Amino acid sequence: MAIGCSIIVPMFNEEEVIRHTYTRLKQVMDFSGEKYEIIFVNDGSADRTAEIVEEICQRDSDVRLIQFSRNFGHQIAISAGMDYAAGQSIVIIDADLQDPPEVILEMLDKWKEGYEVVYGKRVKRKGESLFKKITALMFYRLLGKLTQVDIPLDTGDFRLIDRKVCDVLKGLKEKNRFVRGLVGWAGFRQTRVEYVREERFAGVTKYPLRKMLRFAADGITSFSHKPLKIASYLGFVLSFSSFIYLFIVLLQKWLEFGMVPGWASIVAINLFFNGIVLMLLGVMGEYIGRIYDETKDRPLYIVREKLGFELEEAGISGTKSSFSEEILRDQVEEYAG
Repeated sequence: MAIGCSIIVPMFNEEEVIRHTYTRLKQVMDFSGEKYEIIFVNDGSADRTAEIVEEICQRDSDVRLIQFSRNFGHQIAISAGMDYAAGQSIVIIDADLQDPPEVILEMLDKWKEGYEVVYGKRVKRKGESLFKKITALMFYRLLGKLTQVDIPLDTGDFRLIDRKVCDVLKGLKEKNRFVRGLVGWAGFRQTRVEYVREERFAGVTKYPLRKMLRFAADGITSFSHKPLKIASYLGFVLSFSSFIYLFIVLLQKWLEFGMVPGWASIVAINLFFNGIVLMLLGVMGEYIGRIYDETKDRPLYIVREKLGFELEEAGISGTKSSFSEEILRDQVEEYAG
């Protein structure tokens, strides 16, 4: 029987939550009636995350594990999951349970209606700081202004994509990946499912400010070259401003009015122009660095070990775990309502 749905779960140091993530995903997918697989991608975790998933793989043939040789990053882990996914539909969901697995049932319903991309739209964010909410809002609006790619506001990587969309994304070999942007670039028929984003079930966020800034840089530089045009615009504006300032200085000298010798203004102007030059060099450096990454043509990731895939290749059907359908149905209705 062909696999109907593949669930991709990137993981990095999630030992506190991964058993709960597996349990909820298993319950939801058993309830769906789809033949499925759950692909956990261990992105170089330093805790017991991989060990726990290995134990799960041994007793549940619906579960797969991909282990990287080191930490390659969240977006690369998602890409690896898509490379190995065998389902006709593919769902991407983080391991922290902020995105409720019960929403997957709504996504599957939309997919069966003919939509090829079903993304989760957050109507409320629990447990996130005001700074995180404001910066996320600003980033997506800035990205929308800079690019022609339609990336819906208040969305993350939590989404369902059709097999044909997955095959398109697998053919894109960019090194600095921004998956939600690539999905938007690919097009296809899209719709959304709204939900409330929960607080982390356990553990700490894996996206501190430094990684968020890097992620934002990947998104902007992957889909827009407009920042490179800043040099031309600023060069014109500053040159014009400098010409006006020179004209004022010459006029003051000719009229012998207000000519006070001093270094303060000269130093201030030099610092300003030098700061602009360094900023523009930094922008160009970001693009050059990405060109350098592409020319090296190294693989996106290195797999140290795979578990569970050999069972599917041998044609062994997955096991089913027992659970209360009534409880799960109540959970689904709660998130759908």
